[in-house]
Amino acid sequence: MTTVTATVIPEAERGEVTQLKVIRSEWIKLRSLRSTLFTLLAAVVAMVGLGYLFSYFTADRWSHLPPGERLHFDPTLTSLRGFFLAQLAVGVLGVLVVSGEYATGMIRASLSAVPRRLPVLWAKALVYGVVAWVLMTAAALIAFLVGQAALSGRHLGTSLGDPGVLRAVFGAGLYLTGVGLIGVGLGALIRNTAGGIATLFGVLLVVPVLVEALPSSWYDAIDKYLPSTAGQGLVHVHAEPNTLAPWTGFAVFCLYAVIALAGAAVALRRRDA
Repeated sequence: MTTVTATVIPEAERGEVTQLKVIRSEWIKLRSLRSTLFTLLAAVVAMVGLGYLFSYFTADRWSHLPPGERLHFDPTLTSLRGFFLAQLAVGVLGVLVVSGEYATGMIRASLSAVPRRLPVLWAKALVYGVVAWVLMTAAALIAFLVGQAALSGRHLGTSLGDPGVLRAVFGAGLYLTGVGLIGVGLGALIRNTAGGIATLFGVLLVVPVLVEALPSSWYDAIDKYLPSTAGQGLVHVHAEPNTLAPWTGFAVFCLYAVIALAGAAVALRRRDA
């Protein structure tokens, strides 16, 4: 991760420290890092590229697919499949937004410039959340359009005007934004890049696999409240069995992000930089 040099200016010279100034500072830092460009570009490529490939190969193999798979075929979800990989890139960058400063020692300069500390965390979360939402929503829309173009040859496509489709497309952007904010919270809470990334991947990818090993009654009761299951329900046009309603599930998913950021805020207030 490229280091951005920060200069601590005496308060008398820099004037009053406001949340707006802190947000501007965090925006400058985020856009100055090469890792930001490369990681977000990887997420966009994953969304659009995989969305097109899944759609193209589904259309090409349509006549060979099992009847059950064709019966439950969701053209919208097929074109948005890239979000499974994109979430890794977005989550990793969310962790790095905070943990990278701890690794380089730059966090001391940031907290010296903003002694109250919490405005730094809120600014990081806000700036990265807005950037992730804008880019991932645009990527989801492009992925949907190119995916439906690939499916239209077999007359398998759908349109944004069909029920639930617009919500699913914009829901992909919202879900990925939530993943990024959880990453920011974990990065600030754990303060270690490897630990933050491992925890994020464990919560999103490993825990659902472990829950599958539980008895079916336990699985049905627990799985729908897991972060990935609850958040990804927004991307499905038709609700999956034994899952929460799309917006209810997303509210549960947002609660995980709030908990991660709240834990980070408490740790930031109580621990030294």
